[in-house]
Amino acid sequence: MIDPAHTSVLLHESIAGLAIQPNGIYIDATFGRGGHSSYILDALSEDGQLIAFDRDPSAIKAAEKFATDARFNIIHQAFADMDMVEQTQALHGQVDGILMDLGVSSPQLDESERGFSFLRDGPLDMRMDTTRGMSAAQWLAVADEQDITQVIKEFGEEKFGKRIAHAIVNTRVHTPITHTLQLAQIISDAMPVKDKHKHPATRAFQGIRIYINSELEQLREGLKAAVKLLKPGGRLTVISFHSLEDRMVKRFMREQSKGKQVPHNMPIMQAEIDADKVLKLATKAIKPSAEEIHRNPRSRSSVLRVAEKL
Repeated sequence: MIDPAHTSVLLHESIAGLAIQPNGIYIDATFGRGGHSSYILDALSEDGQLIAFDRDPSAIKAAEKFATDARFNIIHQAFADMDMVEQTQALHGQVDGILMDLGVSSPQLDESERGFSFLRDGPLDMRMDTTRGMSAAQWLAVADEQDITQVIKEFGEEKFGKRIAHAIVNTRVHTPITHTLQLAQIISDAMPVKDKHKHPATRAFQGIRIYINSELEQLREGLKAAVKLLKPGGRLTVISFHSLEDRMVKRFMREQSKGKQVPHNMPIMQAEIDADKVLKLATKAIKPSAEEIHRNPRSRSSVLRVAEKL
């Protein structure tokens, strides 16, 4: 059932992190093309259950390959809301494991019409859910220079964000910015210094994409939802691909594993401190092997973090 052209990053490590129970209930929060879901289903008995989420209509279409599996259900919804949809309302505190594979998927990058890639020409869309919201082209046509600067600098971590934003605003006065290679060239021309090891549009495209899809807000709410859904002993596994995501995941897991914060030397029992702990870290951060990076260069920036509900 797995598409060999789109093997999931850190696949075996993330599945191992779930510590799958054959009769358990699991959530694949980012279905993509079903790489993780396939392995989870293989590990489940006929009494197990897998619920998948995805915003992308193409992913919902891809999930038809599991249509005959009674253990599987997919929901066309952002994972930030996974604790509030009808299918999971009764599952609070009962889910055995949740997996999040963040960022943009290989199919989204490879399909030029989606507008995620600065290497392939296509409409400047960048929406993960093409049925709603404003495309990147629509936003760049109306956003003021200060907002574009902030998005590229904050979400793209691009130090030349102001120069790039100025170039975008100057260009759109006489030419609509509608295609990916057009935007990539504007960005490249605006940069006074270029990284030899990174395409000049990498960070700016990342920043715009994150903003258009509210990715960090989605992640923040999704992590909170996961804690509500997991049962004691349930596992949360998260694969992130850039520092903003990973810092958020790392900080969330650490804060949820610290317990009550009290002043030093305050007379309070350790049990009272520990009572507020929600998670414990199950492993250290896991990164892809040299072999995986060689096989799939897109995996090089990925980080897997695993926590367990107390």
